[in-house]
Amino acid sequence: MAARSILAMVLALALGTAAGGAEEPWISDGNVGEARGYRLETVVSGLEHPWGMAWLPDGSLLVTERPGRLRRVRDGVLASAPIAGVPEVLAYKQGGLLDLALDPAFADNRRLYLSYAYGAPRANRLRVAAATLDGERLEDLRVILETSPVKSDGQHFGSRLAFLPDGTLLVSVGDGGNPPLKVDGELSRLQAQKLGSRLGKILRVNTDGAIPADNPFVGQAGADPAVWSYGHRNIQGLTVDGLREWVWANEHGARGGDEVNRIEGGMNYGWPLVTYSRDYVTRLPISSERSRPGMVDPVLVWKDSIAASGFVVYTGERFPEWRGDLFAGGLVAREVRRLDLDEAGRVAGEEAIAIGARVRDVRQGPDGLLYVLTDEDDGALIRILPDSGPAAGAS
Repeated sequence: MAARSILAMVLALALGTAAGGAEEPWISDGNVGEARGYRLETVVSGLEHPWGMAWLPDGSLLVTERPGRLRRVRDGVLASAPIAGVPEVLAYKQGGLLDLALDPAFADNRRLYLSYAYGAPRANRLRVAAATLDGERLEDLRVILETSPVKSDGQHFGSRLAFLPDGTLLVSVGDGGNPPLKVDGELSRLQAQKLGSRLGKILRVNTDGAIPADNPFVGQAGADPAVWSYGHRNIQGLTVDGLREWVWANEHGARGGDEVNRIEGGMNYGWPLVTYSRDYVTRLPISSERSRPGMVDPVLVWKDSIAASGFVVYTGERFPEWRGDLFAGGLVAREVRRLDLDEAGRVAGEEAIAIGARVRDVRQGPDGLLYVLTDEDDGALIRILPDSGPAAGAS
């Protein structure tokens, strides 16, 4: 991407002037056709609840496992021993070792970032740590971010990581959990609307954990300066779109109401004041409002939850007809959803790629193929190939 284009994206994201969800959202009712022209190939199996992945410059792949292991896949083979030096994690319910991301200058500094649940079942938080990868070991591990306030139980850690072109790091954080869970005597989900809380937010920090001076709430009384956007329930997919110069996120609704959003710095995405979700117990709408002035409407709503997970914009050449489209994993749907976007970045259609297992992450590999992690006791790394043509050799 040209330097001018990168600068424009950084300014737009930092100032909250990127394109927003001003139009009516695409409402997906579950009547989705099957994608064509692809085939699936298992690269490795034997992964225990894999969560995130990142390719290294040497072509090998790092994969996190939720119980607290970091694994390497090289030439289609899973290394027998995990990477040493991983921090202690709270492997409880939805918590554990979660996402990872490579430093933009990884080729020079060998730094990477891990997000993970930390603490005890009744008092825990999300942490992000930076470390140096030295062979098969992490060195110089240092916590650069942790969330507050402390929450209880093992729900809604969020935890996707994504780097902006300016080298700052975005971190998604869940709202703390479903009723009856409370924080400071109130339902946990209300934290998403409190600017002084890091729950239910996307945070933005520098690689050393310092707060960027141009974060939207720096200097605002009562606001945490790390907050970049708010009003989120539990973002499980987060990706930077270099083609359109936007940030995309998908997040879980409650009983229905999963969303896809275009994220702008400083904006409020409504949860739980504005939502399509229903309460798990009463099955009644959590809010009577679907839209409100001053809050950003979703681009897409899954009326019936797919339990949206990993997220990526496809930019490769192996599937030219898919270039520029969004791909979202579905834990409950057990498939990948392809969101066909028009030239303006609006959803023009949707189709499914059947995986047959809970899909935790979707990424594009350096070979231009799509890769999927399945969230199972015996999880797998699967690649999506064109249904004709040469097989891939990456990983």
